[in-house]
Amino acid sequence: MAKNISDRPIGRAASGSAKTTWTNPLGAMQYKLIAASVGVIVLGFVLLSTGMDSWDNPLAVDVAPVVLVLGYCVAIPLAIMWRGRKAE
Repeated sequence: MAKNISDRPIGRAASGSAKTTWTNPLGAMQYKLIAASVGVIVLGFVLLSTGMDSWDNPLAVDVAPVVLVLGYCVAIPLAIMWRGRKAE
């Protein structure tokens, strides 16, 4: 039969001496940049939908994929990693 180990405290939180608090890692500026990034992505999908009437629409074929790649691969990661300037 296995040992009963429920009597032992596990980690710091179980000892009762310190509570773990959660802080939000993202600031207000990062949320604004994420919202702008989502706007860029929505713009890309709107441009992509302009090609519904004809397949050779340059906005849907050329511009929309570039805007979507910029939104997903540049704007969102930049918004997440943004730290801003430190006040001295």
